[in-house]
Amino acid sequence: MIAIPALDLRDNACVQLVGGSYKRETIRLDDPIGVATRFRDCGFRNLHVVDLDAATGRGSNAAQVRDILGLPGLEVQVGGGVRTLDQIENVFQSGAARVIIGTRAIEDLGWLQEATSLHPRTIMVAVDVRDRQVVTHGWTKSSQLTALDAIGALNELPLAAILVTAVHKEGQMLGTDLQLMEEVVAASSFPVHSAGGISGLPDLRALADRGVGAAIIGMALYTGALDPRAVAEEFTQ
Repeated sequence: MIAIPALDLRDNACVQLVGGSYKRETIRLDDPIGVATRFRDCGFRNLHVVDLDAATGRGSNAAQVRDILGLPGLEVQVGGGVRTLDQIENVFQSGAARVIIGTRAIEDLGWLQEATSLHPRTIMVAVDVRDRQVVTHGWTKSSQLTALDAIGALNELPLAAILVTAVHKEGQMLGTDLQLMEEVVAASSFPVHSAGGISGLPDLRALADRGVGAAIIGMALYTGALDPRAVAEEFTQ
């Protein structure tokens, strides 16, 4: 398993939210490119970048995303508000290794089939989960799907991976939803990236033991609960 630092962008800054709530922002760093550079210098070779404003229709942090993609020595996966084929193409043209699609992938499987046929094995689908139900539109709307329903519908597509975020654990550093991740790994035909609740190295090791392919880490790195160099040394390819 590899560990991937999360850079969530809002109002041109790198932020961290608690429980997926935009009213509970606890971290704000005004230099996203500096944050990305520091993670690279600590030994990470992958980054997870999400434009929260684009995801919720509040705006765009496209300039900051492009700057991060321009950094040498990093493989970056990008998501947030990607809902058209042109947007997918533009993100890849900017240098992303993988594109993350959430809302439209969940709501329009036919469109996702077309997107993955054009970009096989490079698109990730974000399955954001709150108490076993899938949420969309930047975690603001609930669907009738469970996580396993969504994954079952995706298994025949040529995806790069599935990203499962336990939104009910997000930003709280109280441990991951191991049962959810274990069920998801068993159900998925693709590598699973896990996010939400990571508080320390034992959480990372527990996810690795359950077959998770990558762990996306936010709050624990930003607060110092995890030593980035120690994480990079143990969980970077």
